Amino acid sequence: MPEIKPRKTLFNPELRRRGIYVLPNLFTTGALFCGFFAIVQAMTGSFERAAEAIFVAMVLDGLDGRVARMTRTQSAFGAEFDSLSDMVSFGVAPALVTYAWALEDMGRLGWIAAFIYCVGAALRLARFNTTLEVIDRRYFQGLPSPAAAALVTGFLWVMIDKQVAADDVRWFACGLVIFAGISMVSTIRFYSFKDVNLRRSVPFISIVAIALAFAVVSYDTPVALFGLFVAYGFSGYVLALVSRFRRKPPSSQPPPV
Repeated sequence: MPEIKPRKTLFNPELRRRGIYVLPNLFTTGALFCGFFAIVQAMTGSFERAAEAIFVAMVLDGLDGRVARMTRTQSAFGAEFDSLSDMVSFGVAPALVTYAWALEDMGRLGWIAAFIYCVGAALRLARFNTTLEVIDRRYFQGLPSPAAAALVTGFLWVMIDKQVAADDVRWFACGLVIFAGISMVSTIRFYSFKDVNLRRSVPFISIVAIALAFAVVSYDTPVALFGLFVAYGFSGYVLALVSRFRRKPPSSQPPPV
């Protein structure tokens, strides 16, 4: 009679011993909390604090993966948890915050624009998870969801900081939300910065540039961050145009008579 192996259930001691890694998932949980906090703040009308919370979520989201690789605590659970956290912090939260701030009075068009952004983030994350092992790690296919969130909420933050009424820029906000949503599901390539080696020595001028960047961000944080992500949001389209013109064959000229 063949040997019957015990089924792996939740009560199996082998599964109970596996557990999860606390440190990287702690950063992911923090990013998820910031996304939830941003939604709550938008419901109470504190849109500036909501935008700040989404930017904090970006910082935490950038740390969890690096901490996991540095401490060798990568896991399938952490990857799935990170995707779910990204969907809340960079998909649902920016859409709802922007809708409550400027798009609500636009009626059907407002919530359709917010939904385009939200479904774009969901599709972007699903495509990223299914093509992770076959894509070029130096580039993202489509605008990353954290960058899209920074583009949308950064505009909101600048307008509030400069005391510009939401009614005056609602159409621009609507177009920006749709642009970010479509860019996430596009095939445009955006540089990922994953091949940057922080352990390698750099010229002295690089340190000076970093110090100047910190000074600019400290002088006017909303404008500096928004300008940075506007440049990144259009960088993929610029690279695509440059690459297209480089591949364009020279026009054939008729032979001389």
